[in-house]
Amino acid sequence: MASKESFALEKLYRGWVAEMAANPNADVDELRRLFDHWGDVTAEPGGVDYIEVDAGGVPAMWALPKQADKTKVLLCSHGGGYVVGSMYTHRKLFGHLAKAVGCRALIVDYRRAPESPLPGPVNDMVTAYRWLLESQRCTPGDIAFTGDSAGGALAVTTMAAARDQGLPMPVASMPMSPWAGADTSGKSYDTNAHRDALVSRDTSAGLGGLSLGENGDPKAPLANPLYTDYRGMAPIYVQVGEAETLLDDSRRIAERARQAGVEVKIDEFPDMQHVFQFLAGAAPEADDAIARMAQWVRPKLGLA
Repeated sequence: MASKESFALEKLYRGWVAEMAANPNADVDELRRLFDHWGDVTAEPGGVDYIEVDAGGVPAMWALPKQADKTKVLLCSHGGGYVVGSMYTHRKLFGHLAKAVGCRALIVDYRRAPESPLPGPVNDMVTAYRWLLESQRCTPGDIAFTGDSAGGALAVTTMAAARDQGLPMPVASMPMSPWAGADTSGKSYDTNAHRDALVSRDTSAGLGGLSLGENGDPKAPLANPLYTDYRGMAPIYVQVGEAETLLDDSRRIAERARQAGVEVKIDEFPDMQHVFQFLAGAAPEADDAIARMAQWVRPKLGLA
C-alpha cells in the first residue's frame, strides 16, 4: 500500500486535471504557469548549490552537491510533454539524485514545443552533451543520462541522436517513466485509466500533437522511443509507477532495448503515480527510487 505521503502527488495531479478540465481553452502559457508548481512537492535536498550556465548555446543549470565528485556528471532532461516544465521545476528532483550519486548534475532547459517541435529538444540535449565532452573535458565514462516522462524519452533518444552524429555513448541512462509521445497504443492506457491521476489518452494525444508540430511523424525514432534504434546503446535502468497509464510505454521500451542487446533493468513501483520521484525527501517510495538509481549508476561511473 502506498504511504500517506505519496498521496500528495496524486492530490496535486488531480487538482491540475480538474483545473485543466474547467479551462479547456487554456493556452500554452497558462499550462506552463500551472506546471511551474510541479516541484512544490519536492523537499529541498539541502547542501546543493545551483548555478545557471550556457551549455554550448543552450540554457542549463548545474546542481552541485557539497563534496560531490566534480569529474562525474548526470545530464538531465526534464519532463512535461516537451511543452511544459523547465530546469527550475525539476532542479530539486535532480538535486536529490545528484546528491545520492555524489556527482554534479547538468539540468538542460531545452527549447520546448510548440515553438520548437521535435527533434528540437533532442538537438538541444545533444548540444549540451557535446559541450560536456568538448568544453568541459568530460569523458563518456564520466557521464550518465537521466530524465523523467518526455525527459525520460530524451534520455534514450539523445543517445540515438548522439550515436548517429558520431559521438560516443555515455556510460548509462536512467529514464523515469519514459513517454512514447502521441502513441497511445499501450494497454495500460485502458487498464490504469482509473488509477492514473494525471496522464490519459487525451493528455498524451494533445501534448504529443503539440510536440510534433504540424507535419511531425508520431513514429519518428527521435520522437517516439518505441521506434528508436537501440543498437550500441549504453546500459539502461527504467523506473515506472505501477499505477501509470504509461506503464506499458516503459515495459515496451525496456523490451526493445533488451532485444537490441542492451543491458536493461526495469523496476515497477506498486501503486505509484507518474514520476513519483518528485516526492524525493517527502515520501519513502521516492527516496527508495532515488537510492536505487544511485546504487545502480555509481559503479558504472566509477564511484565507490
